[in-house]
Parts: sequence; structure tokens; C-alpha cells
Amino acid sequence: MLAFWGLLTIVLLLFVVISKKTSPVIALILIPILTGVLAGKAAELPKMIGEGLLSIAPTGVMFVFAILFFGILLDAGTFKPIISRLLKIAGNDPVRLALATAVLAMLVHLDGSGAVTFLVVVPAMAPIYDQVGMKRITLACIVALSAGTMNILPWGGPTIRAASALNVSVTELFNPILLPFFSGLLAVLAIAFWMGKKEKQRLAGNLISEGFKDEAQENPLHRPRLFWINILLILIAISAIILNFAPPHVVFMIAFALALVLNFPSVEEQKKRVDAHAKEAILMASILFAAGCFTGILKGSGMMEAMAATVRDYLPEQLGQQLPLLTGLLAMPASLLFDPDSFYFGILPLLSTTAEHFGASGLEVGQAAIMGQMTTGFPVSPLTGSTFLLIGLAGVDLGDHQKKTIPLALLVTLVILSVSVLLGIITV
Repeated sequence: MLAFWGLLTIVLLLFVVISKKTSPVIALILIPILTGVLAGKAAELPKMIGEGLLSIAPTGVMFVFAILFFGILLDAGTFKPIISRLLKIAGNDPVRLALATAVLAMLVHLDGSGAVTFLVVVPAMAPIYDQVGMKRITLACIVALSAGTMNILPWGGPTIRAASALNVSVTELFNPILLPFFSGLLAVLAIAFWMGKKEKQRLAGNLISEGFKDEAQENPLHRPRLFWINILLILIAISAIILNFAPPHVVFMIAFALALVLNFPSVEEQKKRVDAHAKEAILMASILFAAGCFTGILKGSGMMEAMAATVRDYLPEQLGQQLPLLTGLLAMPASLLFDPDSFYFGILPLLSTTAEHFGASGLEVGQAAIMGQMTTGFPVSPLTGSTFLLIGLAGVDLGDHQKKTIPLALLVTLVILSVSVLLGIITV
């Protein structure tokens, strides 16, 4: 009977979130409480919710301070000299412009926000693409692939959701796939090079000599004198996380405090900068803590185990043992069907627990999922607002964008997955 209540919980979550009947926060809190009461677990619910919240707390804290940290550095204009230099080097050469677009999008997406990446990169590059005669669809595609692959970072939304749903640390989830992640970035650069070559061939003899012009007005928030200090802060923070010197939430708390006090010493300025990024940080944090309630009830009540046992009874053993690989193959296309909350909090825990019943690794299922589901897949999914922001800024049609980008996004996912298999990270 517990399997039935667990299935009902997941189905209701998928229905109300995908159909937009209510917000994910409300659904993640109220639906498991309702089914928990109906399953006769009312007296145990407070304890289950409390345990779920405790397990999610480090991830929620990490996300809040990561958003604030990178937001402060963007405000301070840390990436402006890099952007200007990249564009000057690119000049009017389509190949170099395509590569510069990819690198720029990767750098800006360090903050984990697709919207910020698109708002910074597309308006900066679109006039140059127009001057040279390159297609806007090429711009949209390269930016999408770069931002999507960078979304696998430990503080990216999908990785945080996956770690929260599986109750593991983000470093435990991400660190083993560091090399495959870099292979994905190299694949994006290779694709950008190939697309730039195609544009250069198409424009042969018709290239406009006009190159990059830095006409941007000086922003009073920018701190050019602190450029190297800010870059050093980023390098130290990322290195500390990858090398496990300290938990990610501790690293980002300290890094945020240092970045804020160094760049904006005035108390009034500090308040304004925190306020400027608070909305995004609190929105995601509320979803994460609501997910703690959801997973706490599903796991604490035994619903998750019961569902996995039921699936195990009907799923062929050979198929069950290959769930990590199957998840990786289907992860990117799943972005077109499931929003990140419904997939990572509704589908992933069931896949992970089922895999463990067949002797496969539940952690590998999570690692395979973040190789495509709302990572490489988020900038083409009609379920994310960022996709429409991207095509709106680039001035391209959604269908054209999907037709060009989806096969290439799937290719990047397959590169990451293949390297993971070759290195033994994903067991076949």
C-alpha cells in the first residue's frame, strides 16, 4: 500500500507542477503531507520533515551564498576586462568570434544563472554578429550549449537539486565527473569552432572589416582596481570546493563576505547589493527546503523503498542494472518533458532507489542525470523561461533554435557520458 501512496505523491507532484496548477514550493510541501496523512503516518510527519530539512540545509545555504558571491562579482565588473579582451582578439573573424562567444558564455555562467548569462552575452555579441554578417541562430546555439554545459557546476540548479534529492553532498556528486565535465566544455568549443568555420565559408569574400568597439559607459559599481583580487577569490573558492578543503557552503559564505566587504565597503552599498540578488537566492532556497519536506516524507515513510521494490519486481534485471547508463542517454531529451523540480524531486529518487535494488549505484544515476536533464537541455526546453529569454534577445524562432541546438546538445551530453563510461564513473 505504501507503494501506491508513493506513486500517488509523485504523480500529483508531476501533474500540478507541469500543468502549473500551483508553484513547486506549495506542491513539494502540501502534497507529501496530504498523502502521508492518508497513508497513516500523520504522527511521524514532523520528525520526517525535520530530518529532511536537516539533510537539505547545507545545500540550501551553499546556493544562497553562491548566488550572492557571483552576483557581487558581476556587479563589480569583474568579467568586463575579460569580455573586452576576448572581443578585441576576435575582431571580425567568424571562427574567433564563435569561440569568444562560447568562452564568454562559460565565464558569465559561473553564477549558475541562465537568465544572467543570456542578458550579458547576447546583447554584447549580437551587434558584432550583425556587423560581420553571422547568423543570429549561430549565436543562440553557441550560447545555449555553453550555458547548458556549465549548468553542471556544483552550484548549478540541477546539480543542487540532484544532490538534495539523493541526500548526498554536491562535491560527492560532482567531483567524480570533473574530467567528463571538462570534456563537455571542450566539445562545446569544438562545436563553436566548427560553426565558426561554416560561417566563415558562407561569408567568404563578404566579411566586414569593422570589428569590436567598446562603447560601454563606465558603470559606477565596477571596481577595475580590484580585478585581480576578485579573480583570485574565484579561483580560491572553486579550488577549495573541488579539492575538498572545506564544505561548499562554508567556502561560499566566506567568499561572499570577503567579496562584499572588499568591493563595497559602505554598509549602505552592501545592503543594496544583497537586496539586488536576494530575490533569486531566496526563491531557489525556498524550493530546496520545500524539497527537504518532500524527500523527508517519501523516504522516512518507506514510500520510496516500497515503490522501488515494486518496480524491481516487474523490471528485467539486465535493464535495472543499466539504469545509470539509460538515465544518461535519456537525460537531455527529458528536459523537453519534465521541469527540473518535477524530474529531480519526483523521478530521480525513484530511479536511484530502483537502481540500488538491482545492485547498481544510485549515485551514478544522479551523476548521469545532471549530464543532460536541464543542463545541456535547459536552453532548448519550452518549460524554462530562460529559453524564451534567449531566443527573444537573439531574435530567433523557437523551432529554428531547437532544430539546430537539440542535436548538438545531445551530442555534448553523449560526449560527457562516453568519457564517464570510459573512466569507469558510470558502470556499464
